Amino acid sequence: MSKKKGLSAEEKRTRMMEIFYETKDVFQLKDMEKIAPKEKGITAMSVKEVLQSLVDDGMVDCERIGTSNYYWAFPSKALHARKRKLEVLDSQLSEGNQKYANLQKSIEKAKIGRRETVKQIKW
Repeated sequence: MSKKKGLSAEEKRTRMMEIFYETKDVFQLKDMEKIAPKEKGITAMSVKEVLQSLVDDGMVDCERIGTSNYYWAFPSKALHARKRKLEVLDSQLSEGNQKYANLQKSIEKAKIGRRETVKQIKW
């Protein structure tokens, strides 16, 4: 009665990354087309598409050697990418906080010498 539900694209991507991280090995496309369906349940027909999307996003490296394409991704690269992203976000946060503080000072300077008035406008 129950139908088997297919995997979403994001689930396929994460499962394929798990293959790379668990094995810490280099693969050809034909190897991935054999391994992915057996170990992670990704259909063989979608392996190439998922792998290409990972390469396009820079999560998996690809190199053409002779007539073959080799694919790999190591956990250390992902860690370094996350650290770089964190550093960029931290610097953006500090810049934003500095701008905020400067704007608050500008508001306080602008308030000096002004009286607060309340006007009611009727339409």
